Amino acid sequence: MHRLKAPQTWYLVGLILFIVSFFLPSWPQTIGFLAATVLAGYHIVAEGFTHTITESKIQHKFVPNVHLLMSLAAVGSIIIGSFEEAALLILIFAGAHFLENYAEGKSKREITALLKLNPVEARRFGAGDEIEIVPVDQLKIGDRVQVLNGDQVPTDGEILTGTANINEASINGESMPREKGPGDGVFGSTINGDSTFEMVVTKDSRDTVFAQILAMVEQSQNSLGKTATKIQKFEPIYVRTVLALIPLVILAGPFIFQWSWSLTFYRTVVFLIGASPCALAAAAVPATLSGLSNLAKRGVLFKGGAYLTQLAELQAVAFDKTGTLTVGRPAVTDVYFEPTVDQATLIQQVKSMEAQSNHPLATAIVAHFKDVPTVPVTVTNELGKGIYSDIAGHKVAVAKPTSFAQLPADLQARIDDLAQAGKTVVVVAVDDQPRGLLALMDLPNQAAAQAIRYFQQQRVHTTMITGDAKLTGEAVARQLGIDQVAANVLPENKAAIIQQQQQTYPVTAMVGDGVNDAPALVTADIGVAMGEGTDVAIDVADVVLMQNDLSKLADAHRVSRKLSRVVWENIIFAMAVVVLLVVLNFMGIANITWGVVLHEGSTLLVILNGLRLLLAK
Repeated sequence: MHRLKAPQTWYLVGLILFIVSFFLPSWPQTIGFLAATVLAGYHIVAEGFTHTITESKIQHKFVPNVHLLMSLAAVGSIIIGSFEEAALLILIFAGAHFLENYAEGKSKREITALLKLNPVEARRFGAGDEIEIVPVDQLKIGDRVQVLNGDQVPTDGEILTGTANINEASINGESMPREKGPGDGVFGSTINGDSTFEMVVTKDSRDTVFAQILAMVEQSQNSLGKTATKIQKFEPIYVRTVLALIPLVILAGPFIFQWSWSLTFYRTVVFLIGASPCALAAAAVPATLSGLSNLAKRGVLFKGGAYLTQLAELQAVAFDKTGTLTVGRPAVTDVYFEPTVDQATLIQQVKSMEAQSNHPLATAIVAHFKDVPTVPVTVTNELGKGIYSDIAGHKVAVAKPTSFAQLPADLQARIDDLAQAGKTVVVVAVDDQPRGLLALMDLPNQAAAQAIRYFQQQRVHTTMITGDAKLTGEAVARQLGIDQVAANVLPENKAAIIQQQQQTYPVTAMVGDGVNDAPALVTADIGVAMGEGTDVAIDVADVVLMQNDLSKLADAHRVSRKLSRVVWENIIFAMAVVVLLVVLNFMGIANITWGVVLHEGSTLLVILNGLRLLLAK
């Protein structure tokens, strides 16, 4: 830790000495500027030479970096007696270097903050039900664990006994606790509320959702975008070119421009400063890391900067329907009973019957009539038809419309309209006489609607891929405003649809949450998994939305587009300053002081422009 802080400490000492030197007499002032140069920039010189030597040995060719150029420029300035300019050059360059490290450090601090959330101990039940404190990495699948109030959940598992209010902010970014009981899943690193519960471990500590998040954040820091990677590869080529031009500049001075040898050496140093690619080298990396860090705080995790930069080029996005575009569970949308029936009594009977079933439709009906009390009933379930019960001397049925030989014309018309709207209808009958109906539907997610509207504004083609019937898919698509629907799609055919999309739209994304979406997520240029989806989908995806909120994908697209703009602004600005300084130098206008200020000032501006993405909304 001390080694990391030492350069910064000596840099501050050098900066203070540089300022003090202006108030000193001639020769102490020279010593002060020299000392400031050495103290503020010794790590720059060391990195320039050691990195060049190391990389050259590894790659078996000369691989210089921009630090080497800056070191040579500083040495050249000292040789010609420009001690103040040498110190200024190193101070500004080192300051820019620290600022660039800040952007990287900001991203690394996201990892450090996550590591602090990683649980280290657990209360495990032993063979005799005694509790033992063990390291989390010793937990095995099937172990029973006790979680006290206020404690961290040690690993992923399922509640056996007790209830809890779990703060899952470390997983999905949501500050509101979630109520959980027996059978509900819990995640490692989340915080238990004011109750105690027992849980069974369902995952190895290396495979938990939190471990996956940590791995993705680390991976994103080490994988930069295409532009950043190209700049990093281009830097040594550029530096070699500048070094190769130095002898030509020295020869051109006296023989072409008729300069004296002293002026030629001076102009060569100015050329070395002006042509150095400091700003270019900092054009993409700080901006990319800032964008990744910003989105990570919002619960959007990228497995590499390349996917973030590519998102700006998105031309089409395909969505799985259930759980992605929709809530993922049915809800009652329409209730109709004939005016002649006792509606309150019939609803109570229907809820009492449905309470005996664990079918998703039954769960939705019970939830819809949550304030209606139930009565004891015995239910008969006829597979493929519905449920039946004898209540108070009457045979009550909640069944599919096709279970009835004939339905009243007005009821059939209602059913047809609801089916056209993509809804599932069940008929309520008493003594074989249809008396009403309930319509249910997996409702569109409002966050999905916002995201679809955004992508349409950006002229990104949207497609829904669903295994549901065409009517159901088209009904949801109409509500969301989706451009295209692929219905009745088998899981194995989803990837083929993505391939077809890629023929028309070269950069295509796929958003899904299930095992059956995995092949399509891999096939797409950018695979996006919902954070509450299956482990397989999360593993193969390139991006994970931890809050299951598609509006976050729109946010990521905005940040990606802004990142693209910022990087190109930086590249154009950096190269414009280089060209300007080189031209002014050969015109005899630029001097070392202004060369240092303009060149290194442009580097600072480029880095600060990239850091704006930390605050992007």
